[in-house]
Amino acid sequence: MRFETRGIEFRGGSHEALIASKSAFIEHLKTHQLLDAVEINEFLDAEGACVAFTLKEACKNVWAPDWDTTLLNERLGIDSRRDEVSLDREILIAMLLATIPFVFPTYKDLAAAIRIRHHIVRAGYLAELNFDTDATERPLDCWHYDEDAGFLLNQDVSIIHALTKATQPDGTHPAYSFSCYRATEYVILLGIAQELQHSNPDLLKRLEKRSEKRAIRSGEFHEVFLREYGAIEHPFPMKYYVPGDRVWFRNPDDRSSDISGYEGSWVIYLGHNLFTNFWKRNSPFTLQTKCVEVFHWKDGAYLGEDGELHMDESIVELEVAKSLADPGRYAQILERMMRYRDPKGVYDQGGCIDTSRESPRWVCPSTGDLVIPD
Repeated sequence: MRFETRGIEFRGGSHEALIASKSAFIEHLKTHQLLDAVEINEFLDAEGACVAFTLKEACKNVWAPDWDTTLLNERLGIDSRRDEVSLDREILIAMLLATIPFVFPTYKDLAAAIRIRHHIVRAGYLAELNFDTDATERPLDCWHYDEDAGFLLNQDVSIIHALTKATQPDGTHPAYSFSCYRATEYVILLGIAQELQHSNPDLLKRLEKRSEKRAIRSGEFHEVFLREYGAIEHPFPMKYYVPGDRVWFRNPDDRSSDISGYEGSWVIYLGHNLFTNFWKRNSPFTLQTKCVEVFHWKDGAYLGEDGELHMDESIVELEVAKSLADPGRYAQILERMMRYRDPKGVYDQGGCIDTSRESPRWVCPSTGDLVIPD
């Protein structure tokens, strides 16, 4: 499959606005000592005027060969897990490598998007939850539950405080129960809310008022807050990830995928070749160990006395440990799993790698496309 670096594009608005965004982004690149690594092009196409920024081919080949962004920390000699500036640098370089362009109306929207990703990554590292697809519990001083509307924000409570308390236990209460999908929603929403406090407080207030009436969740969450890049017909490179992406790993085993919560695994890419492990926050997954875990779900599936399939996580952990200790077995599993997933409903020779990534919409006043529904 052939890919082409498309990077970051500014589109829409007046010629003057595009030039202003170009100038502001050039200054941003200078602060990260990246201007010499970037190619800048201005052109007019069927969609209108565009200013495009892409990482030069020579830099890509050294820093992220074959668009493998999991290598960026190693190749750049940085540590984005512990250093804030390095995290912003990794986010920026990964975006400049995109094979499906990240399009923004202004530089301010790009800068906000980078900050949101930064917040999401930090919230992802700190999140510690209990896996349970059926439980309904949140901090009672922040949330209350409605059977139809979901968990509602208590009146006059800061949503930033409420999301932080629900996902980052402080020792006064055990970890709260979440599915992996709902966990990613809370972590992403926390990152968005933290940026709204900085750049669009009116939208933050609307988010809080809506959250007091009905939760934005599942399909509506995806539509309201996220933009999806990539598809089966037009995928990203298999090892291309940007810190702050929401990523799905599909369970390619027909039998165990029938177990609630094991159809696949929703995670946040943290950079540094690490993905969230909400249930053991001090042991995040690498791309490789996540593939091995999903592969062994088939071994943990068993038929319970109720006639339903269940998952024995202790068996999964045992088999994962065996595979990680056996280089031959480990290589065979990666060969099987490091493939693009099959289409929905198909369980054939596909692996667990999804073809798309999800990231937040634009949030700045006047140019943002994140609209909170009534």
